[in-house]
Amino acid sequence: MLHPIKRAPLRIAQVAPLYEAVPPALYGGTERVVSYLTEELVAQGHHVTLFASGDSRTAAELVPIWDCALRLDARRPDANALHLIALEEVFRRSAAFDVIHFHTDGIHLPLACRYTVPALTTLHGRLDIVGLDRLYAEFAEMPLVSISDSQRRPMPSANWVGTVHHGLPIDLHRPSPGSGRYLAFLGRISPEKRVDRAIEVARRTGIPLRIAAKVDTVDRAYYEAEIEPLIDGSLVEYIGEIREHEKTEFLGGAIALLFLIDWPEPFGLAMIEAMACGTPVIACRCGSVPEVVDDGVTGFIVADVDEAVACVERVHTLDRHRCRERFEERFTATRMAHDYCDLYALVGARRWQRRA
Repeated sequence: MLHPIKRAPLRIAQVAPLYEAVPPALYGGTERVVSYLTEELVAQGHHVTLFASGDSRTAAELVPIWDCALRLDARRPDANALHLIALEEVFRRSAAFDVIHFHTDGIHLPLACRYTVPALTTLHGRLDIVGLDRLYAEFAEMPLVSISDSQRRPMPSANWVGTVHHGLPIDLHRPSPGSGRYLAFLGRISPEKRVDRAIEVARRTGIPLRIAAKVDTVDRAYYEAEIEPLIDGSLVEYIGEIREHEKTEFLGGAIALLFLIDWPEPFGLAMIEAMACGTPVIACRCGSVPEVVDDGVTGFIVADVDEAVACVERVHTLDRHRCRERFEERFTATRMAHDYCDLYALVGARRWQRRA
């Protein structure tokens, strides 16, 4: 594990999406990472201002844009309108910051390129979507950060200044005793996450599968037609979304986390959450998986369900203490904040060209 390096304090703005609180009450990836980064930067002595929903919790200065997370707001406010209001507030205050760190995809780019304050954008989503390459080519002067090297593949010529893997607070989770009693699935139920593959592994091995996941509105029909009929409440159990403090017991009690995805996963936070609990990961070779999982150390990387079944049968040969050690070596929030501070210094040192 890297130890923090003494740096001169920076005045940093962190700009989060408004869909979830920072940190999220339930499921949420981007806003959770923003929370871990923000709190670690504050702990290292930086002056951080967080632009986020009003139900966020932080040691930084919070600028609340809307009173609660949009996903959980029964009023269904217009997301574009509120994100534009957030950007207006950010740039109204921009002179107060040494660097502005955006986590809001590309909505801020037309404004950010016209201000002189250094800005950095971390892209958290998939990039193989038609039109994104044109957007980032249009604003090619704006520095971008990837969360895995594999995430860059659809846009290799974009203005990448670094890759920063996600990190968790080192004391967020602790390993549980024992070798686990069930298989676990954590995250979101959607076609590309392939919970159906996890269910097939459970059926073929006879080992119970517990599913802790949310179902978005867009995936409700898929869940009801394809997944719900496979849940029997015995071998396959669906427990819904769980809160952060419940993950230690859920993941720590598992034999392995099944991450049998079928899409170019940009990172996969659940994988390092499992490692932090000492739990191995069995994952398909897609997207970031080979960058995150040390095959044969923190889990197994597989090509299909047949290989996943075989790996479940030998996952007991992996050292759960070593899984935790590798998490501490590679995926802490301290390391993540250190990496971002290097990039803040990089973009701050570059000559900043303002558009007309």
